[in-house]
Amino acid sequence: MKNLYALLFMSMLVCNFCIAEVSKKEKKALIGLYNSTNGMHWVKKWDLKAPVSEWYGVKVKNNKVVEVNLFRNNLMGAIPSDISGLENLTVLNLAFNSLTGELPEQIAKLSKLRVLKLEMNRIKGAIPSGIGNLVSLEELSVFNNFLSGTIPESIGNIKGLKVLNLSSNALKGSIPNSLGELTQLETLGLFENTLEGAIPREMGKLSNLKELVLANNSLNGDIPEEFGQLASLEVFQIQNNKFDSFKNLEMLETRSFLVFDYDKDDRKIEFKEINFEKTRMADTKFEDIDE
Repeated sequence: MKNLYALLFMSMLVCNFCIAEVSKKEKKALIGLYNSTNGMHWVKKWDLKAPVSEWYGVKVKNNKVVEVNLFRNNLMGAIPSDISGLENLTVLNLAFNSLTGELPEQIAKLSKLRVLKLEMNRIKGAIPSGIGNLVSLEELSVFNNFLSGTIPESIGNIKGLKVLNLSSNALKGSIPNSLGELTQLETLGLFENTLEGAIPREMGKLSNLKELVLANNSLNGDIPEEFGQLASLEVFQIQNNKFDSFKNLEMLETRSFLVFDYDKDDRKIEFKEINFEKTRMADTKFEDIDE
């Protein structure tokens, strides 16, 4: 009889483990996102009566929500402030939807986020000033929205950032010097905003940068001499700005340019190591791949 009780007890433990759910806080945050973004009209809806682990695009690990991927799923409405309840989230991909409203300041509380993709929506307002609190972030992609205001200086606190794309918004002001602290950065897109002022010399420290797109702004001054240190560049576009001189482009020594665009009024510039026969001169178009 004792053995039977022991077996029943063990079976109950196993069953409890099998039906273990995420915390009420995380489930509440997910339901808040569902309701705020018109979940009943999503392409792939959630059955709120089913376990969270079965909800489309939600990944649960050790009873914690670690990923929400609702790419191209017809989300409409604003990201709710209680998104911060997903405190274990490492990936949030809400790209290619119809999100509106402003980015809540509370999104900066998701300190474990590694990937934040919000591109191709209709989000307006400023980038939260506390964005630099996302110290685990490796990719931040918010291109093609209606973001305004300036780029927060705090963004330089995200030391492990590899991809930063804020292109095709209405951002203004100057490029913050703190971007020079993002030494792991491989892709920087600030294309098609209303940025002005000179390019910070500190950006010459971005030795891992492969793609730098600053085209279609109102940047002025000279190209920094320090850009001669950007030996990893493959895509470099600075056309349609108001630069005073392109003379310092002669400092570039990269042999690996694939795309190179600038306002070619000064034909006297003598470039080093650039084979224009193999270099495409074209505008960058930002695209995403359906996942």
